[in-house]
Amino acid sequence: MKENYVATTSKANDFRNDKPADYLAGFPWHPHRGIETITYVLAGSVEHGDSLGNQGKMTAGDVQWMTAGSGILHQEMPKGDPQGRMHGFQLWANLPSALKMTDPRYQDIPSRAIPEVTDDDGTRVRVICGEFWGKRGPVEGVAADPSYLDVSVGPGQRKRLKVETTRNAFAYVFAGSGTFRDASNPRAVLTEDVGKPESAPMYDAGNHSLVLFDRGDEITVQAGDAGIRFLLVSGKPIEEPVAWYGPIVMNTQEQLREAMSELQDGSFIKHR
Repeated sequence: MKENYVATTSKANDFRNDKPADYLAGFPWHPHRGIETITYVLAGSVEHGDSLGNQGKMTAGDVQWMTAGSGILHQEMPKGDPQGRMHGFQLWANLPSALKMTDPRYQDIPSRAIPEVTDDDGTRVRVICGEFWGKRGPVEGVAADPSYLDVSVGPGQRKRLKVETTRNAFAYVFAGSGTFRDASNPRAVLTEDVGKPESAPMYDAGNHSLVLFDRGDEITVQAGDAGIRFLLVSGKPIEEPVAWYGPIVMNTQEQLREAMSELQDGSFIKHR
């Protein structure tokens, strides 16, 4: 069974806002190399374009899984829905050393292509990547063989969800609240008041909470009075050194220096 802890509150990869002036500047041209970026839109839309001439638009429920590989320059420009709301997530997934310099590619997945399954107790799961409850997500051929699920558990419900023992896993709560439990009592950790040692320990995982799991074969979530909705993501550990600078993730400092030099001399984009 999985032990767990709740990390400090974070919005690093969660972009949500209902004030267009705050987000319309978007994410102008920037490079990526050595990783995959996973963008999941819940409200509003994101227009994107890149240095290879690709362009498109993601709307509510859509997913883009971009393999940056050897390198790409791209931009993402969000726009709100008719009420001005914008909400989405972007995660970065590391590539193993053998695939760091692979050719870039996109998997653009419309909302209608993402299967959703509902259990007898009303628990709903959108299967973006991987296999769950007999459904397989549309994203394929990703290095870490990940599972990426959007899970909704109703008010007061207690739910067990399987996770392969060979995987690292985390949950990111973005609506409602609850507790993640196992066979033993959950560990108490500080969340909002992590900077105040005198604060009482907190068990609940609320909006914006990140929960990291140790090895095990399932997680158990107890939803609060308003229910809980979270991303459940897992993948095989790569177990290689990481050298990171901004949006470029390599294995050595020498590789990082090479990437930065190529950005300056115009040879960053590799055409094969």
